[in-house]
Amino acid sequence: MQLLEERIRRDGIVKDGDVLKVDSFLNHQMDIQLFEELAREFERLYHGCGVNKILTIEASGIGVASITAQVFGCPLVFAKKSKTRNIVGNVYSSKVHSFTHDQDYNIIVYQNFLGPEDRLLLIDDFLANGEALTGLVDLAAQAGATVVGAGICIEKAFQPGGDKLRSQGLRIESLARIKSMSVENGIEFC
Repeated sequence: MQLLEERIRRDGIVKDGDVLKVDSFLNHQMDIQLFEELAREFERLYHGCGVNKILTIEASGIGVASITAQVFGCPLVFAKKSKTRNIVGNVYSSKVHSFTHDQDYNIIVYQNFLGPEDRLLLIDDFLANGEALTGLVDLAAQAGATVVGAGICIEKAFQPGGDKLRSQGLRIESLARIKSMSVENGIEFC
């Protein structure tokens, strides 16, 4: 998506260690007008797939997933990274390793919020090694839900996650795919 690529070129900051900072518009300070455009594109890509629920992971995917749920006219469920006192009862749980935080999380969703009747669109801000999406797919499988696909804002195509998950049959639509990036040479898109 040219609009997102241009924004990444203008405001994204490449850091050592394959880190792309887009916190000025995507995952800390949020450009809601941009999110509306991203959400419309996800709806165009998955139109007619019967999506009745959006699923994302805490925390940085929630913003764009919220606007996407609004465009689809359906609920948003986000997997929490820790169990809280107000979650009483059974949960689906999956272990996820965060590339950004270099930490393992047990993500959870209250069982009342996912079930076999759900046709899920997974939404996330980044796809790198595929751990978050793998965890979300696992939660969906535990619930007997159908995953129609994943909508990703930025995919680091030089990392293995996208290829691995696509080879497992997951439909992934990434709005910006980065072929390479470095502090010295900047960003090259696929």
